[in-house]
Amino acid sequence: MENKRTPLYEEHVKLGAKMFPFAGWEVPLQYSSVKEEHLAVRHNVGIFDVSHMGQVFVSGNDALSYLQNLVPQDISKLVENKASYSMLVNEDGGIIDDLIIYRLKGRYLLIVNASRIQEDLSRLISMKNSYDVVIDNRSEELAMIAVQGPKASDLVEAIGISKTDHPERFSIKELNSVLIARTGYTGEDGFEIIVENKDAVDLWKKLVAHGAVPVGFAARDTLRLEASYLLYGQDMDEQTTPIEASLCWAIPRDKQADYAGKAIILNQMQTKNVKKKLVRFKMLDKSIPRHDYRIYIENQDMGKVTSGGFSPCTNTGIGLGFIDSKEPFAEGTKIDIMIRGKLHPAEIIGKPVYNRK
Repeated sequence: MENKRTPLYEEHVKLGAKMFPFAGWEVPLQYSSVKEEHLAVRHNVGIFDVSHMGQVFVSGNDALSYLQNLVPQDISKLVENKASYSMLVNEDGGIIDDLIIYRLKGRYLLIVNASRIQEDLSRLISMKNSYDVVIDNRSEELAMIAVQGPKASDLVEAIGISKTDHPERFSIKELNSVLIARTGYTGEDGFEIIVENKDAVDLWKKLVAHGAVPVGFAARDTLRLEASYLLYGQDMDEQTTPIEASLCWAIPRDKQADYAGKAIILNQMQTKNVKKKLVRFKMLDKSIPRHDYRIYIENQDMGKVTSGGFSPCTNTGIGLGFIDSKEPFAEGTKIDIMIRGKLHPAEIIGKPVYNRK
């Protein structure tokens, strides 16, 4: 089956992008060098075509109670035009997907991962039961462009969106047919702009004309890794709970409403009794960790790297990985990564190696 193409495919080709398959889509891997694109976002402003992401609207009289039953986050506390990061979980507490939920006037918007759109929809439909809700999947009709970097606000103003219309961080605004959210996946300030497919090329061209640097998926990965943002399918999946994925910060203890897997998730949070735990780490030599490399502690094979790569901002190898142990491992704990038959030194770190926010 052929990969899908976003409305911006021809623009990527014109810009000389190297294309590659991702989650059933043909997307830009890079336009120039990964380091150049990465640093453009850190120091200036870059744009990403993220139209492959899913956009699902939920409305109806029971929309709030319905969503409360689906995710651990307390959606009742979400005021209009604000956003909340959460996870769609199954009865065992496993993560079906991670997503951002925006509360709009009279409806909610769920931004979901491209690789999980069908699984998410199946879950949403199966949990509908007698709830008075309408599930409107508009993923095929809408495009999304991320504008990220310290100069993102200036760029968005330059294309005609006044700063008085810019949403606050982790908020969203509806401007006629445009949705603009102050969210992103890089650790920088920025926006994610959602438009009809027919308007995507014009928006992209305006952003490029005003100095935005197009950024591919390779730099998107290094940027999110520096900020320790998880990637679904690597750093979490249906066999991983939010507690095991170190997402306790997104699980309120005081949510009254029931949701799938609640007892398991809260028990893990309270007892710390988990089979594995996601940690972030940095290399102590010049080696670079990669996905599926093994993690050793005191010469014992204790887990695996889920995401790894090179950090252009710190000039070090960094990564995320699961350690198969109930014991917590503190910041500064020395570990080793098996790379091509040799152990290379690393240490667990408490904070991301980069986060401007």
